[in-house]
Amino acid sequence: MNRRNFLQQGTLTAAALSIPAAKTMAAPTPKKFRIGFLTDVHVKPTETAEQGMRNAYKHVNALKPGVDFIINGGDAIMDALNASREKVQQQWDVWNRVLQAENKLPIYHCIGNHDAWGWQMTDPAVKNDPLYDKQWVIKEHGMPGRYYSFQHKGWKFIVLDSPQENNGGYIARIDEPQFTWLENELKQTDTALHICIVSHIPIVSFCSAVFADKNEANGDWRISRALLHVDSRRLTALFSNYANIRCCLSGHIHMQDKVEYRGIQYFCNGAVSGNWWGGPFHDFPAAYALFSFGDDGSVNREMVTYA
Repeated sequence: MNRRNFLQQGTLTAAALSIPAAKTMAAPTPKKFRIGFLTDVHVKPTETAEQGMRNAYKHVNALKPGVDFIINGGDAIMDALNASREKVQQQWDVWNRVLQAENKLPIYHCIGNHDAWGWQMTDPAVKNDPLYDKQWVIKEHGMPGRYYSFQHKGWKFIVLDSPQENNGGYIARIDEPQFTWLENELKQTDTALHICIVSHIPIVSFCSAVFADKNEANGDWRISRALLHVDSRRLTALFSNYANIRCCLSGHIHMQDKVEYRGIQYFCNGAVSGNWWGGPFHDFPAAYALFSFGDDGSVNREMVTYA
């Protein structure tokens, strides 16, 4: 190599060594917010139930870091299906007294079957009362209606009304006006928003199959129309058209499960009351769910036993 070429090569090598190495860009950390999902409180005017509800709401309000809001998953009171006006009012009085004392967080409500008044009563005066059916629970919670939606930090929450009166009992489904509303709500939702569906009774759940202690005599599973949405196929078919539906939350069963079906996570979230204030139900203790929602569509749940 002659002197001229040596000098040129040396200059090029020095220049190459002086160029800084390319930096690997780390993926941005998703922004997250948390909510408390407290379902099936079944409060009533007893010391055990009232103190239990107080403990649960004190616990979620004291979390650090905190939650942005609470969703009440339904069955706030013990039972209005077959209770006198006086007894129903006593239950709502306890509910409101505890909330006023222990909860400082925004709260959104879902209607449970036990929140509806008079379905199992035959007194014509009850059936004709302006508070009959779900009017009483809507009034107590200050709800905009039986079903509604709201948005929070890039997410839309769609709250459904799943228990419907059925010959003195109830059946899990959404009625036709509600289904039409849901179709339109999904169509009109910006695809950039992530969606969470809330219903009191599960739309998809394994716990619904093991709620009963035994199978039918022929071996068939016992899944009551009161434990799982009978229109589950219709709803999941509708949901499959929307890739931004991330999860569905429910209560009702007093048990906990997580099922992923057709790309959507379905969470059944136990009960604040456990076995209706009598200890664990099928080995599931009294608890509430703590959810973390990411702006990337991620959803994570932690079950919290609140002593």
